[in-house]
This record gives sequence, structure tokens and C-alpha cells, in this order.
Amino acid sequence: MGSPLRMLKTLPVVLLLITLALPGQVNAQDLEPRRWSHLPSGMTIVGVGYAYTDSFVYFSPFWKITDTSAEINSFGISAIYTFDMAGKSARVSFLLPYVSGRWEGDVDNKFEIVKRHGFADPRLRLSVNLYGAPALKGAEYTQFHAEHENNTVVGASLAVSAPLGQYYEDELINISANRWTVRPQIGVVHSRGPWAFELTGSVFLFSDNKNFVDNALFEQKTMYAAQAHVTYDFRPGLWISLGTAYGAGGRVYIEDQKTAFEVDNWLWAASFGFPIGKTQSVKLTWLSGRTQNDVGRDSDNLLLSWSMRWIK
Repeated sequence: MGSPLRMLKTLPVVLLLITLALPGQVNAQDLEPRRWSHLPSGMTIVGVGYAYTDSFVYFSPFWKITDTSAEINSFGISAIYTFDMAGKSARVSFLLPYVSGRWEGDVDNKFEIVKRHGFADPRLRLSVNLYGAPALKGAEYTQFHAEHENNTVVGASLAVSAPLGQYYEDELINISANRWTVRPQIGVVHSRGPWAFELTGSVFLFSDNKNFVDNALFEQKTMYAAQAHVTYDFRPGLWISLGTAYGAGGRVYIEDQKTAFEVDNWLWAASFGFPIGKTQSVKLTWLSGRTQNDVGRDSDNLLLSWSMRWIK
């Protein structure tokens, strides 16, 4: 039999060890500013990104699992295309992540290490600005923004993560969540000159993972999240943003048994974006998350991304 962190045959231990998994396994929160930005139609944006994550996991003292941590390096390729949807500005985006990580901890006073690397679950997202951001391009787009220095945009989106990443049915630590995640969102952003104030609400719906460790049934209830951002534009392409988010719900069940894990997380982030020439940009983000429960995870993340855009 493998080590306790690699292959577990005792269901009660699994009930609490589930929080060792990747952030996407039990907690799909994010903190992304400018997601409702008004972009001209017909624009294509491609990008690459890197994220470093350092996290600590907390268990009930009863289980004698201590000093549990993870260091994860994530890489991503993304693409966005903007278009006209019945006169509304819309966009479709795709993200393909690759993850390389190391998990370690003391299990009943025995030090264990697990390493994983491979593609994570891809995500497809469709968003539409329902109000305040008509589908425009060229001179019409420029004129609209010149005439609407103060403006309010309301948007809605639907994101789907597919269980296509690397997954081992007999292992606890996995890169893929091995389940579908559907996330409807609605948001509003109000701009006043160089300032923008943004609020987004999300609902996370999860399918079941029927091939958890020992073929156990992994279920997670609906999770709810809200995030807010304040952004200041120094000039086109040069901006800074501060944001915070809170997530709740998402109770996890294993074989219909209620576990100690439920999302109760605060996140906060600072982002800085700057242009490189006329068609490229770079974004740097520092993001931290803290659980409000005795059982959960704290994490610190550093993200760097580059993108290039063009319009037909």
C-alpha cells in the first residue's frame, strides 16, 4: 500500500484530507478585476501567464495531521475574442492551465511528500454586457467613450470548467477536479473619470466526482461568492486595482457523509497593469486568501501575465 498521502484506504481519514487537494478541487474562487470592461468588437487577445502559490492547510487536531503545506507553479494559455451579440458587446474566453506542485505534511508524525504535474481542467467563458456597453468598433467606439466619461455597465456571464485534466482515481492529490463546474455571474461597474467601481456576484454549481479515492462519491453543494474592486486608470493601458472577495457554502460530502469542510474564505488582491507598445500589456497581481474556519486553507499567490491584442 502507498503512503497515506498517496493512497488512502480509510474513509474517515479521507473526510478531512480532502482539503489537501488543489485550490480548484474544493474552492473555485477567483479575484479578477476589469472583467466587464467595454472592449471593441472584433478584437482578439491571446496571453500567457504564470502563478506561484504558497499555501498552508489546517486540519482538526484529532487527526494528528500537522504542518501541511503546498507550493504550486501554474502556467496558463488564454484567448479572448470580442463580438457583437444582438447589439451588445460580448466576449468568449478560453483558459488552459498547466500545474506543477509539491504537497507535504506530517501524517501521524510521519513526513510525507507528493509531487504532481500536468494539465488542469480547461475553462470556457461567455460574457455579455447587457447595459451601458454597446457593440462598437473604430471611430464609433472611440467617440462613445469620449462622450461617456461617467458610465455604468451591467454584465452577465457563464463559465464552464470541464473535467479533462490529469486525474488518478486511486490518488488523493490530483490536478483535475474530475467534475464539471458551472459558474453563472452577474456584475456591475460604474466609471467616473479615471475611477471604476466594480461588484460581481457568482454562483458555483458542481457535478459529483464519482471516482474519488477508493471509488468514493465526492459531492459539493452550491457555493456563493461576491467580489469588489476599485480601479484607477492613469492613462490607457496603465492602471492599478485593489479588490476583495468573500466565498461561502460549498459543503463537501463523501459517500453522503458530511465533512468538516465548508467554504468560508476572504480574499484580497492588488493588481498593476501596464502597456508595452500599442498592442501588448503586462499584469502583475498579488492575491491572498484566508479561511475563517478551523479546517481550511490559507494561501498567498503571485501572478504575472502577458497579452497581445489585435482587431480586424
